[in-house]
Amino acid sequence: MIVHATCGRHVLADLRGIAVPLLTDAEALQNALIQAAQHAGAHVLGAHFHHFGEQAGVTGVVMLSESHISIHTWPEHGFAALDIFMCGQAQPELALQHIREALRPGSEHVTSVERG
Repeated sequence: MIVHATCGRHVLADLRGIAVPLLTDAEALQNALIQAAQHAGAHVLGAHFHHFGEQAGVTGVVMLSESHISIHTWPEHGFAALDIFMCGQAQPELALQHIREALRPGSEHVTSVERG
């Protein structure tokens, strides 16, 4: 049995300066977050994404054996709020790196918290 010093790491990222088309495409966001989870070594259980209508944002969650990745976008502000919580051997920082490459934010504010 593997015992970890903490139960998991929770990464919160405010991503700004993102192109509007990247923030309104629910399917592309879902694919990016699933790929990010896999890149981090996590196991995807399912995903649910919802687009709020023309020129509106998207909210979505990828459920993981190791917890979750969620996103909520505000295209009118070029902004995405990202929440990555992973336990075990999964590495949330690798998921964030993959999402950065997909969304290409102009700036970001990231907070990482050890949980447990």
